[in-house]
Amino acid sequence: MARRGRRPDLGALSTASALRDDALASVTPDDILAALEVLAALPTPRGGERPCAERLHTWAAARWPALDWSVRPVGERGANLLARSEHGSGEPELLLCSHLDTSLGGSSSLDWPVNGPGPDPATGIAVQAGQVRGFGLGVARAPAAAALVGYATAATALRSAGRPHRLALLLSGSGTHRSSLTSCGTAGPDEPGGVSAHLAAEPAPAAVIVAKCGPPGLLYEEPGAAYLRVRLRTRHTAVLARESAVPPGGLLAHTGTVCTAIEDWRAELVGEPGARAGQTGREAGIGAIMSGSPAKPDLLPAVLDVHIYLMTVPGDDATHLAERLRRHLVTALSGTPLRDCRLTVDLAGVQAAGVTPPTAPVAALAREVWERAHGRTAPTLRGWTGSTDGVLFRAAGIDTVRTGPSSAPDPADPRLDVLDVRELLKSARIYAEAALRWPLLTSG
Repeated sequence: MARRGRRPDLGALSTASALRDDALASVTPDDILAALEVLAALPTPRGGERPCAERLHTWAAARWPALDWSVRPVGERGANLLARSEHGSGEPELLLCSHLDTSLGGSSSLDWPVNGPGPDPATGIAVQAGQVRGFGLGVARAPAAAALVGYATAATALRSAGRPHRLALLLSGSGTHRSSLTSCGTAGPDEPGGVSAHLAAEPAPAAVIVAKCGPPGLLYEEPGAAYLRVRLRTRHTAVLARESAVPPGGLLAHTGTVCTAIEDWRAELVGEPGARAGQTGREAGIGAIMSGSPAKPDLLPAVLDVHIYLMTVPGDDATHLAERLRRHLVTALSGTPLRDCRLTVDLAGVQAAGVTPPTAPVAALAREVWERAHGRTAPTLRGWTGSTDGVLFRAAGIDTVRTGPSSAPDPADPRLDVLDVRELLKSARIYAEAALRWPLLTSG
């Protein structure tokens, strides 16, 4: 079948095969590691990605000057890096997406509640014996670098060949999950998410490939995510009057009772039928406990907050699960000294689980390209509990698939990630080949 006067499919396929082979040969570790050096040169906390986005823009525009690169501000200090390549009219857009911010902020002043006190992690990357090490590579600098190089390679090849296409790359700001629930004077983030900002300002893509470290294979289903805050309230009193406190000894003396009750709820939640649904699985865990004032430990605090991260499967109602937790705690604590405390369970940051059919064009294409790159059948993935901004694309009705390299903690410094450079190269070539073949797949 001809399209816009172009050659028949047989010739197009032959040309596409040669174009693909030439383009993939030009994807090298040098470009990936160079992009990774720029990404890892300075901290990129959530909502503070703009300096990194501007540095990356300068580097990418010099490396691929024929392509269009732009920095889109998000909030006061955040930003998205956006690139788009178009030729022809009415082509459905494929978007490669990752994010600029790291899970932790990259400085001891921001991260010590999680990592403990110590020096800041080193910036930059180190390459040795075929492995690359650095801070924030798993979330998500390494797959972001691979996606950038894969996009630039495919866009350059398609533009040079004059082939109709519409491709885009989004390295978003504020891509890591963060709770907005406050606790004991701490403030939640007020920066908007980069993907939400992109969807509000730009035409929606036809399909998305999310570049993120994860399991070896493809995820076309993704669990949802939410944050819960369990709050117990009483009246404050002095430590010297602890026996007259409600509860006796003060809230903190009974923290274990609260955590045990939450863990019992979690065990029920993840163990019941339906907790593993296809590629997704439920999970929940206590990530923070906040109470009292370090400057006034002579006072027994009036508030105990326990913060929980919740991952959901398709069909779950996070509001219902939060109410189940509240009812469970009311029952579990009714026979304890905590029974007279005021109990609330608050919910925030709800993102519903989403499913893209495995037969959707982008999912079928990604599977074929993944299997070609790895030389084996893609493994069957079950019960995955990691969630990304892919849920936002699915919520907008956009077919989305996730794939990327695997990372591991550096044995010498668990704050750093380690990746195999060959696997990173393989991922970049997967992104490039999917982008190269997408226009032919959708040219119908």
